[in-house]
Amino acid sequence: MNEKRGSPRPGPVRWLLYVYGAGLPPRYREWVLHDVTARTWVLRHLIRATVQMAPLGILIYLALPGPVGIRLASVFAGVLLGFFYSFAYIHETAEHRAVKAGYPPGTVAAVHAARNAAERAAQERRYAEAWRTESTPD
Repeated sequence: MNEKRGSPRPGPVRWLLYVYGAGLPPRYREWVLHDVTARTWVLRHLIRATVQMAPLGILIYLALPGPVGIRLASVFAGVLLGFFYSFAYIHETAEHRAVKAGYPPGTVAAVHAARNAAERAAQERRYAEAWRTESTPD
């Protein structure tokens, strides 16, 4: 069993169920938090969204009558729309997954904010140095 921060990683079947919205057993609680707060959390979200849309895209391509170009364009448009909505609600989705795993609402946002606090402070300092020069009266 692969360990992630002291918590086991779900196997392929459980991960696939997790991708489609099923909750995981409590022993995967820490892994879920890692999944939605790791530095690669956006990439992980993209992979989950792609896995969610793939079967529907394949089904539409196979079931839709007409030329190949039209079917591909239809699938492409649907995937673009799916990614648009998926990324429009990326933070809410991550938070919902953490809440389903037993964490209080706001946990994901707090972890992200804590991780980015040092970088945000450095950016604010650089901005202040560049743009907030004190002017001296003549």
